[in-house]
Amino acid sequence: MGLIALDQTLVARCRSMAADIAGEVHRFIDAHTTVGVERTVARALGIEGVDPHGTPLVNTLIDRLQRAGMLQRGVAFCLAREMLSRRVDLQLAAEYLAYGEPAANDQAEVSRAAIQAVLVEPTRQALARIDRAREEREQLKRSLAAAETPWKYVIVATGNIHDDAVQARAAAESGADVVAVIRATAQSLLDYVPHGPTTEGVGGTYATQENFRIVRTALDEASRKLGRYVMSTNYSSGLCMSEIAWMGAVERLDMLLNDSMYGILFRDINMRRTFVDQYFSRRIIGRAGIIINTGEDNYLTTADAVEAAHTVLASQFINEAFAHRAGLPDGLIGLGHAYEIDPWLEDSFVMELAQAQLVRQVFPDHPIKWMPPTKHKTGDVFQSHVHDALFSLVGTMTGQSIQLLGMFSEAVHNPLMMDRYLSLKATRYVFNAAKHLGSELVFKPDGRIAARAALVLKQASDLLSTVRSETLWVSIARGAFADVKREPTSGKGLSGVIQKAPDYLNPLLEQLEAA
Repeated sequence: MGLIALDQTLVARCRSMAADIAGEVHRFIDAHTTVGVERTVARALGIEGVDPHGTPLVNTLIDRLQRAGMLQRGVAFCLAREMLSRRVDLQLAAEYLAYGEPAANDQAEVSRAAIQAVLVEPTRQALARIDRAREEREQLKRSLAAAETPWKYVIVATGNIHDDAVQARAAAESGADVVAVIRATAQSLLDYVPHGPTTEGVGGTYATQENFRIVRTALDEASRKLGRYVMSTNYSSGLCMSEIAWMGAVERLDMLLNDSMYGILFRDINMRRTFVDQYFSRRIIGRAGIIINTGEDNYLTTADAVEAAHTVLASQFINEAFAHRAGLPDGLIGLGHAYEIDPWLEDSFVMELAQAQLVRQVFPDHPIKWMPPTKHKTGDVFQSHVHDALFSLVGTMTGQSIQLLGMFSEAVHNPLMMDRYLSLKATRYVFNAAKHLGSELVFKPDGRIAARAALVLKQASDLLSTVRSETLWVSIARGAFADVKREPTSGKGLSGVIQKAPDYLNPLLEQLEAA
């Protein structure tokens, strides 16, 4: 499709302001760690196991170290010192610290050089594990045909991981390019990751490492059978954001929903906790070559999609800035937006087209994720099908990358396999029938679409200017995004934020940043 004549100076200014906004927050991020980050480090260094009650060893370990006032030096520091003091391996050191005698205190000093030396090999092995998983995934992708964009993205959500695997195969055979397992309701509020496969979940299935492995194995089998690679997606968000990023990295997931502000706004997770966790999670995700999906589409479920369109664009700039600081290239930053304007509003399709084209042009190298209409759907399945078809038309016309398919049964029930099949069939029709439509059209320089795009860009610039002046902390507190207000000292998980000591040690993060 022809391009809208955007003010590129204004686009560059927005990007610069977003970088400043993220930079201010990073002063806090760089000075703090969290219990989630430290649990992730322990997992990466090879600490495994659960107690008879199902509590992960890493949780017991980190909780005890925090109560003892030792976590500000980092779990890696504590484990290494315990190893050297007791002359045991990392696993036994973790068990001693978690369950044994009172944790070694500052009186049991070991040289920092010795501590760093003993962590070199476990850190190397942790990174090698990510790298092996990435290469295995890329090798399989190279051996199979790649799907054309927009990728057709569907969800499964049975609560039982084995049923999810069956439905994932069925979705792949019906034409899906990406299959996401929806996470169990409120798992983002759990400050631990359940262990092993799960067969019960409300609204979705628990995100666990074993569940990731089961679905990835099922999609590998489907990919080889179909001769085309089918991608697997889950959620790296909430109080265990970085732990799930690690699990997704080693189990070869292709995408992870990972946003810098979603948990703050929509799950009331403390913003200090979230900002620290998202940075470490994205460092892992970048090393693994996983595409993130951000959550700006959710803003338009609580705010008006016409009046608040600029908040989506402003947040996309901020999410991009945070991702760049975590080392993610544009090709892994899947920024989200949605088709949520009231369909009965005059020229709603025109405004949706303007927003989609604006996002596509501002972020030309990003795998943009385009979300379907949900807010204004009712039980009228026939109207829903038409609504979804127009959404798919905009997606293919503007070259969106990842298209989460709408379901005509939205607002009626969780989609059945037949619902998903019909959605895939309708989308294949639209994508094929309008395959080259976008390349045949140009925008009037003085037309409605160009004017709408220019207005949204200008409003986003004004908002970013305000956020830069008052800081992101203050902007979120006053409800600048999604009409939701959150305070820096409110929300879940604040007690898990720890200021780093001068001798804090995290060899995994050091190596990820160095790379």
